[in-house]
Amino acid sequence: MKRIIGMLVITITGWKSRYPQEWMVDKSVMIAAPHTSNWDLIHALAVFWKYRIPVRFFIKNSYTKGLHGFLFRWLGGIGVDRSKNNNLVDYAAEIIRKKDHIALLVPAEGTRKWVEKWKTGFYHIAKKADVPVLLGYLDYKNKVAGVGDLVNLTDDFTTDMQRIQEFYSTITAKHPEKYNKKIF
Repeated sequence: MKRIIGMLVITITGWKSRYPQEWMVDKSVMIAAPHTSNWDLIHALAVFWKYRIPVRFFIKNSYTKGLHGFLFRWLGGIGVDRSKNNNLVDYAAEIIRKKDHIALLVPAEGTRKWVEKWKTGFYHIAKKADVPVLLGYLDYKNKVAGVGDLVNLTDDFTTDMQRIQEFYSTITAKHPEKYNKKIF
């Protein structure tokens, strides 16, 4: 059902999707960038569903409660209480370890607003869980969404981040004024 919905959304909106076979792995942390609009989730989910990617993402715990909670959990949401100091890196790594198949989606900017630099939780989660980082992207200029690269992290944070920054420097956000292409 989700796959059909994903293909329909991609077709109706006129977008293209890209996810090369060689980057399809059982477990990963996937960067979601740029993230400047609520539309980003719709386009991203369409691609994930088309390719049957078992995507999960963190959302405010309150979104997983009540009637709408079912919908957010069905979409892949995992509730977290952001008012508490929850060592999210350890929690996320543990979730990845326990699953046979998972792509943990992390909006590295942490918000839809302009930020001076990205948060690095995605990096630390991937290192702790010993999984690659997939470079998920939404290029609004070219109407293409997908995965642009698979990065097996090294022990050189700067080199890894430069590689990631280089890829995202060519991507156009829905709201370019909210997207800083210098990520660290």
